[in-house]
Amino acid sequence: MMSECEPNETEPVVAADIAPVADAATTDLNFRSQEPLSTLFDRNTVGSGANPGVAIRISGSCESVLTELETDGSGEEALLLPCLSGGTSSPRGERQKRTRRNRRSSSSDKDNLTSPGNSSGDFNHFPDDPEFGDIIQRAEQAIEGGVFPERISQGSSGSYFVKDSKGKILGVFKPKSEEPYGHLNPKWTKYFHKLCCPCCFGRGCLIPNQGYLSEVAASLVDTRLGLGVVPKTKVRWGGGLVETRLGLGVVPKTKAVYLVSETFHYNTIDRAKSRGKKYALEMVPKVGRHFHRVGLPPKLGSFQLFVEGYHEADYWLRRFEAAPLPENIRKQLQSQFERLVILDYVIRNTDRGNDNWLIKYEKPGEGEGEKAIQIAAIDNGLAFPFKHPDEWRAYPFHWACLPQAKVPFSQETRELVMSRLSDMNFVQDLCEDLYEMFMADKGFDKTMFEKQMSVMRGQILNLSQALKDNKTPIQLVQMPRVVVERRRTGGQGRVVTLGTAFTQTFHCKRPFFSSW
Repeated sequence: MMSECEPNETEPVVAADIAPVADAATTDLNFRSQEPLSTLFDRNTVGSGANPGVAIRISGSCESVLTELETDGSGEEALLLPCLSGGTSSPRGERQKRTRRNRRSSSSDKDNLTSPGNSSGDFNHFPDDPEFGDIIQRAEQAIEGGVFPERISQGSSGSYFVKDSKGKILGVFKPKSEEPYGHLNPKWTKYFHKLCCPCCFGRGCLIPNQGYLSEVAASLVDTRLGLGVVPKTKVRWGGGLVETRLGLGVVPKTKAVYLVSETFHYNTIDRAKSRGKKYALEMVPKVGRHFHRVGLPPKLGSFQLFVEGYHEADYWLRRFEAAPLPENIRKQLQSQFERLVILDYVIRNTDRGNDNWLIKYEKPGEGEGEKAIQIAAIDNGLAFPFKHPDEWRAYPFHWACLPQAKVPFSQETRELVMSRLSDMNFVQDLCEDLYEMFMADKGFDKTMFEKQMSVMRGQILNLSQALKDNKTPIQLVQMPRVVVERRRTGGQGRVVTLGTAFTQTFHCKRPFFSSW
């Protein structure tokens, strides 16, 4: 176990001079400066008439969905949400159009989160992803028809299987208010955990009640890193060559959506108000027409597409030990595993066991026969810490003990990831995308977000060096933990300006239990 560093052992250096501990060679990883971010206020209106349990779309009333912060004395209001109105443009957005570089990938993930209903005023509107929008529409229609989401018994939070009108599972919805430490979590175990043992409550390195954003952000990072961009390959099977296609990302597509259903966990007041408004609408229609909303309030959460034919990793790994895979199929598994490692390491997932990543295995020639092995990384809600774990638990990556973690990263994986990391603007563009996504949360704190990005930059720095040095996944997780922070250049009052230089700091403090 590494001893705790003395204060004088950590010396900040400019990012251009950063050198990983394992080697004195400099890295090509660069961080472009970001101008001070600001957001202007815009009020959007919410309201509609609907029955309890109906998936409603809300638009056109005077009920505000934004919450204001206290003013800082200068008369300017710092706001928690960006503009939700489709017809009003944000000056910050106009400035970014002029200053930010063109990107090779779409920004639909952040747009759909921050502006639900850009053109139609609806909450769930995905103009850049009509296929996903169609799935959400099918889910809403099923709820309207009485096919309600089904609560999942496993886990420590309220999560639901969302189905279509025929009862087929479309995805998994995890409301923000029903997260492990949310105020409407239906699982009583976490309530007693908080009540009886507050000193050990939660994970000290994570921002509470931000799991749904972590789920969505993991899908964004997966897309930006291109972990699903795999060319068609041919594998030898049964004396011949079979073409396989591994084009799916590691994380099933995940976005933030609004849903409402009777089966969600609401408090007594919300249900009583819904019943009262419905009764008033039936008995006194003239009065009921003035209600902004008749049904239950919609819930914001992450919606992850359901993947079929997958089993927990333990299920297949035990079978692969008993009956080893053919060499070409084993290479496919190794390639997919390396992408899982890269994702978890970049987002610093604190909850990756062999029960929350999945494997789908189909022998080529059976069924559709296009994909031999595919990995899906689910349950990404406990990632993006604002510091490395350094209190009681270490939250290690459980896949580090697998045989696949002892094999160096393949040439294909190194070329794929380094093609992104070699772009000098990639890291800063990724941070900007995540900023626009995280700032949609009412509890957004810019200072804490910058700490989260500092951890992620350090993880990317280590990953870049590990890929250059042809290290194994187990060697990657054993590298010294690094935090790359942006320097502060001062400011006036509560306004702090972040500079253009970065400093590298080694985080040497270790948790009490280093293997748990």
